[in-house]
Amino acid sequence: QVKLVESGGGLVQAGESLRLSCAISGGDFRTYTMAWFRQAPGQERSFVAFISKIAGGMYYADSLKGRFTISKDNTENTVYLQMNNLKPEDTAMYYCAATTHVGGSTPTRYTVWGQGTQVTVSS
Repeated sequence: QVKLVESGGGLVQAGESLRLSCAISGGDFRTYTMAWFRQAPGQERSFVAFISKIAGGMYYADSLKGRFTISKDNTENTVYLQMNNLKPEDTAMYYCAATTHVGGSTPTRYTVWGQGTQVTVSS
């Protein structure tokens, strides 16, 4: 059974950085497109970024380009989300997701989800 475990969340001040990690177990990491989503209280889950299993292409939510970077380490079976210049509006639960199909920005494309890691940005 494939399992995703996120880590790296926390409380930071505006302008600081965090790096989230998501480790996959129980599956071949190279066959998965990996993504990050986030969900703030009272809001729908929204797309952050995904990294394709095909050639490692990276795609971002337009509003996050330039501040967030997704990457992966195939030897560690881990995907990362580097978040720079964090803002209070980035406060949310961040979820890692995986699919063996083509990735995208809609949550329904993904079949495996982690439990989430909380990111809180104070002003």
